[in-house]
Amino acid sequence: MSETDELGRWLATSYASAYRTACLILHNPADAEEAVQDAFLRVWRFRAAVPADEGARRWLYRVLVNACYSKSRTDGRRRSSSLEDAPEQAATGPTPEATAAASETSEAVRRALAALPDHLRIPLVLRYYAGLNEREIATAIRRRPGTVKSRLHEARRRLSADPTLATFVAPVEMDR
Repeated sequence: MSETDELGRWLATSYASAYRTACLILHNPADAEEAVQDAFLRVWRFRAAVPADEGARRWLYRVLVNACYSKSRTDGRRRSSSLEDAPEQAATGPTPEATAAASETSEAVRRALAALPDHLRIPLVLRYYAGLNEREIATAIRRRPGTVKSRLHEARRRLSADPTLATFVAPVEMDR
């Protein structure tokens, strides 16, 4: 397989997830695009040092998170917290009503995520949007797995306490 084919395959399998992750970290699609491009260029340039198999995925997200941090630092300002332009998950409901409800829920989740501080939001995004496990997240953010667990727990606790998200959860009926 040629290097061009290898690069094309790699971009096809990883780019969308990395871009979605960067959008959720940076809150801005243009900044996310730049951060993802920087991360992919850096990883490609140093591909000889990239660990094999699943280690490559951890390394990519470590470089991506660093690129996002660099992007937000070099801007010197935090762009609008509005996530209206962030990529959405495809709606799964077949009816317009189901599509509208899914869109409303997605928007509420994005707003709640935006309200979380970076140290809680980034592990949550890496876990639930990028699909990384706790060990991979620990590598990506350069923290111990126990720290990742506690940050995920705190982020979930804060999201569960969010009054806007609570309106989307059906009450649980208890058997008496």
